[in-house]
Amino acid sequence: MILPLHRNRDRPRLIRLGMRLRILTLNVWNDEGDPRRLDRINRELRTLAPDLVALQEVIQTTERNQLDVLLDGTGLHGTHQARLTAVAPPYAERYGGSAVATRWPHQVVEMLDLRQSDALDVPWCSLAVTVPIPGEGKLLFIAATAAWRLDAEAARERQAVALTDLDARHRQALPTIIAGDFNASPDAASIRFLTGLQSIGGRSVRYHDAWAVAGKGPGHTWTADNPNAKSGIDQIVRQPDYRRRFDYVFVGSWHAHPKAHCHIETAALAFDHPADGIWASDHFGVVVDVEVGNG
Repeated sequence: MILPLHRNRDRPRLIRLGMRLRILTLNVWNDEGDPRRLDRINRELRTLAPDLVALQEVIQTTERNQLDVLLDGTGLHGTHQARLTAVAPPYAERYGGSAVATRWPHQVVEMLDLRQSDALDVPWCSLAVTVPIPGEGKLLFIAATAAWRLDAEAARERQAVALTDLDARHRQALPTIIAGDFNASPDAASIRFLTGLQSIGGRSVRYHDAWAVAGKGPGHTWTADNPNAKSGIDQIVRQPDYRRRFDYVFVGSWHAHPKAHCHIETAALAFDHPADGIWASDHFGVVVDVEVGNG
C-alpha cells in the first residue's frame, strides 16, 4: 500500500533535494461495468494525490465527458486527445481515448497517432506534454498505449520505437517519464526494447521500468483475479488463470539525461481491491513515487 505523499517541503532540507513526484497510470475501461466505477476512481485519485497521471480508454464525446468526472475535485489539469483532433479515430466513441492530467498546468507538445496497418483498431493516441516542476525545470511526460491484440507484438515493437522518437523530439533536461497500458508483458520484445534488454532494427534505448526497480511481487495488472477482467480474458485469451503485467511507468536514464536524476522510490498497484463491492476497472493501476532533480 502506498501512503499519501509527503512532499519535500515537509522534510528538512539539510542538502539540496529534488522534488518528490507521484505518477499514476490506469486504464479506465471506457464505460463498461458498474456505472459507479468513475466515482470510485475519482475518490481514490483524491486520496492518492498523484502529480502526473496517464489514463487510457477515457470516453470524451459531446454526450459523455468522463475526464471531467474523473478529475473533479482533484486539482489536476487534464487534457483528452479528443480536444486535439478535428476528427475522432474509428472506435473512439466506444472505446475512448487517452488523457493526461498533471498537478501543474502542462503544455501539449505532440499527439502521436500510433495506428499501424496491422493494428488499425487502436483509437488511443499517445500524448506528450511538458510539465514545469517547481524549482527543477521542465519534464516531458508521455501518456502512452499500444496495440491490444495478443498477436500484435510486431505492431507494438514499431509503436515502442515511435515513442522513443517522440521522446527524442521533445526531451527536456529532467528525465522523461512514460506511463501507460502497453498490452505486453515484461518479456515481450517491445518492453525489452524500452528497458534496454534488446535492440529493434539496429536501434537501442534504455528506460528504467519502475516496477522492476521498486515493485514487490509480480505486479500483475490484467489478471483473472479481477472480476472485471475475467470476461475479457475468457473471450480473448481463453485460459482461465491468465495473469500479466501490462501497465508501466518508465523513467529516462542517465544516458539521455546526464545532468539530472529521477530516483524511483516506490512502485505499487492501485485500484487492485474492490471498495464497497466495486472494482475500479478491468486493469489495476500502477502508482510510483520518484524524486526528480538536477544533478
